[in-house]
Amino acid sequence: MEASPIDPVPTSREGPPLIRRLDERLVNRIAAGEVIERPAAVVKELVENAIDAGARRIVVNLDAGGIDRISVTDDGSGMAPGQLGLAVERHCTSKLTDDTLVRIATLGFRGEALPSIGAAARLCLTSRAHGAEAAWQIRVDGGVVGDIRPAAGPAGTRVLVEELFFATPARRKFLKSARIEAGHAETVVRRLALATPHVAFRLESDGRMVLDLPEQDRLARVSALLADAAGGGLHGLLTVAGERDGLALTGYACGPAVHRATAAAQYLVVNGRPVADPVLRLAVRVAYRHVITHGRHPVLALFLDIPPERIDVNVHPAKTELRFADADQVRALVIGSLGRALSGGAGNGGTGLPALQSRPRGPGMIWAPPERPVPGFAEATLAFDAQPRARRFGPPALADTAGHPEERPAYPLGAAVAQVLDTYVIAVAGDGSLVLVDQHAAHERLTQEALQAQHLGGVVAAQRLLLPEVVDLPRDAVEALLAEADALASLGIEIERFGEGCVLVRTLPALLGSPDPAALLRDLADELAEAGGVAHPGESASLGRRLDGVIARMACHGSIRAGRRLSRDEMDALLRRMETTPRANTCSHGRPTWLKLSRQEIERLFGRS
Repeated sequence: MEASPIDPVPTSREGPPLIRRLDERLVNRIAAGEVIERPAAVVKELVENAIDAGARRIVVNLDAGGIDRISVTDDGSGMAPGQLGLAVERHCTSKLTDDTLVRIATLGFRGEALPSIGAAARLCLTSRAHGAEAAWQIRVDGGVVGDIRPAAGPAGTRVLVEELFFATPARRKFLKSARIEAGHAETVVRRLALATPHVAFRLESDGRMVLDLPEQDRLARVSALLADAAGGGLHGLLTVAGERDGLALTGYACGPAVHRATAAAQYLVVNGRPVADPVLRLAVRVAYRHVITHGRHPVLALFLDIPPERIDVNVHPAKTELRFADADQVRALVIGSLGRALSGGAGNGGTGLPALQSRPRGPGMIWAPPERPVPGFAEATLAFDAQPRARRFGPPALADTAGHPEERPAYPLGAAVAQVLDTYVIAVAGDGSLVLVDQHAAHERLTQEALQAQHLGGVVAAQRLLLPEVVDLPRDAVEALLAEADALASLGIEIERFGEGCVLVRTLPALLGSPDPAALLRDLADELAEAGGVAHPGESASLGRRLDGVIARMACHGSIRAGRRLSRDEMDALLRRMETTPRANTCSHGRPTWLKLSRQEIERLFGRS
């Protein structure tokens, strides 16, 4: 019987398929496809080798995004001629001290990079050990290893890679444009540079200087790289620190007002190794979910130190993903540490309560808190002919501390001096900067945090309506609300069915003042339909996200509105509460609640600098 034309497997009459040993060069080309997928991967492997060799300066040059040519030069330890031949053999490495694959202290360890590059491109390796009289050189072209020869060169190593994937044309044609490939290579260099601030880096692409970083301390290196990633905006850089059961997390994060469309500006380093680990990225996303617009990503640099026996870096040849012995513990550390950094009041850079400021201020820069605290911001009805306008107030009155400058508190958001368009509060900070506050967005966050605190405490204070209000709603909205009646009651909203297509509202949260019950319930019904229900205290984080949305909707209805005129005492009270309320830099939707213009920024707007 003849074999079917769609069945290529030999019949039993022909015997089983023969197993053969593949040619060594073919094996190397197959393996190279896993390790070297694009020019950026070549750059990563070569720069990691330079760092492992103790280099203090690394220079990277690219032509055509690295497709035509990649050159990496370092001043590391270099290699003796007898080591060059081993360096280009597969699974030869100087970086493993034992066979356990546990205490890995280097970036590379698999012994695959140089032979994989040599199998896929034309490789020239020139190296000179410190103290040696001359350099030595070896070439590998498409897997064919040449002789070791003497050469000229300084102490250290220079690796030249040309015609990447010339030996595997199918792989070469899948590369992107030179510009895109250069961008990927630049990202690799930036991540490695951030992880090793003690190393100077220089990156050139097609003769253009892309990066030139001297040896720096960690903060200087992070500031240099994050400022570029954040478009030059590093206002409110937060310090992140936390420890948990032998794990230590340090780093820096931009405030929630600085964000990107992708996670490309998130630098994550574990035991000195830059990674793009999903466990860490999820933890970052959860930590920022209350303060950043949905779909946007924060800008930060985090450094996690973890005992090597509690982590496996040998998950993938790229070594950018990890396997944690206790992933939940790592997530909790990252979420908790970032949460503390983000929990400071507005203008405090995550430090909590305002500090005392003793330096004298110029005329008009001295203020005191209101003589009496302002308990809340009740809505007022505006006359029909009321027009938006700017209202300016005189200098704030001085309290008993007028004669004692050292006792005057320094308020980060300054003193209110005017209200513009009955919507924005203008204040002047102690350093002369101009502060603009969106009164509705700010009070929305204050209300949300207060509601959240009451709910976590077990009781949301409710006020009974003088007359229960009947609210007409679509049938599906009524059913959605009544299905969560008990949960809503725990939030201070007591409802019950009232005929067909109606609910009766008996109580509302006291913190909301006097919102429109119909508008509030319509929005809550929409939120429940979108989120799939309400969570109760103590339930899982996924359910907790549903609660966040419901409370945020409630907070929006209980906030002072744009168009509400505030007295100076009310404006100052709003600023003071913002400074001491967690996450008050953004509203419930992740938008900024305040902006600050320094003297330099104002002068730039007027073309004076």
